[in-house]
Amino acid sequence: MDRIQAVRLFIRVVDLGSFSKAAADMGIGQPSATKLVAQLEKRLGARLLHRSTHGVTPTEIGALYYEKCRLIAHHVDEAESVATLMQSQVQGGLRISTSVAFGRRVLAPMVMRFMQRNPRLQIELNFEDRYVSLVEQGIDVAIRMGRLADSTLGARYLGINPWVLVASGEYLRRHGTPRVPADLGSHQALIYSTVQGDARWHFTGPDGKALAVAVRGPLRSNSLSTLLTAAGAGMGVAALPCYVADEAIEAGEVLPLLTEWALPSQEIHAVFPSPQLVPAKVSGFVAWLQGQFGDRWWAARERIESADKRSGTGA
Repeated sequence: MDRIQAVRLFIRVVDLGSFSKAAADMGIGQPSATKLVAQLEKRLGARLLHRSTHGVTPTEIGALYYEKCRLIAHHVDEAESVATLMQSQVQGGLRISTSVAFGRRVLAPMVMRFMQRNPRLQIELNFEDRYVSLVEQGIDVAIRMGRLADSTLGARYLGINPWVLVASGEYLRRHGTPRVPADLGSHQALIYSTVQGDARWHFTGPDGKALAVAVRGPLRSNSLSTLLTAAGAGMGVAALPCYVADEAIEAGEVLPLLTEWALPSQEIHAVFPSPQLVPAKVSGFVAWLQGQFGDRWWAARERIESADKRSGTGA
């Protein structure tokens, strides 16, 4: 039993005037209760209780100590109530991290809707393409793409991030439309350096067989928005996440290519520092996110301003 529990025991002994009643109230044996109070008196160097056949009463020092202990116990109970309340409600500060393009185009609108439902939250939303250590950076939730490495982190699967091959109608009129992946060898590729850094695009055919094609072209960038802009301007063929390309496809600015051949999809996970004792603000946000990534989520998501998306700033 720690010191706070020993203080609670002492309070109950005084309140009930009995070691046996206090012990029963605390769920311990009477000999243990008597021993713990004796240890408390020894540590303080003062007698706290008068013991007699008629019961137990506090000494002068014990009465003063009792009043202080009641105040301490009250503050401890109050602190525990606050901690329990914070743990059980979606409130307080929530630090979220994800990649730049996904954050600006997908996560930011979702976070805004979640905040409207939970007005007691204060959210800090960080966009970075580099790997972020959740513990070192104090991040509550990170949204990550791809397979997760084994770790002590907590994680929840959210959905799939599919990719699509696109080019503008103008480009296809000038260079022809690729019919099979092998045709890409003669086309101008717009390469996403973060994922497609080896300049090899990987496909899975209608028969389930995998195929890798070496590509080359005039532009390599770690900005998905830049590659979409370049594709729309007729500069070449780009492999992009559907959430980046979908609106441009709907507007006819770019056309999907090789639709019978699938580019690799990425798993989307919410990751948090520990799978144990997850705060309500984290579990509530993650559970809500799990309901946002249904079929064709990239087409149904809330749009941000077209000028912001098309500028390519930070994405």
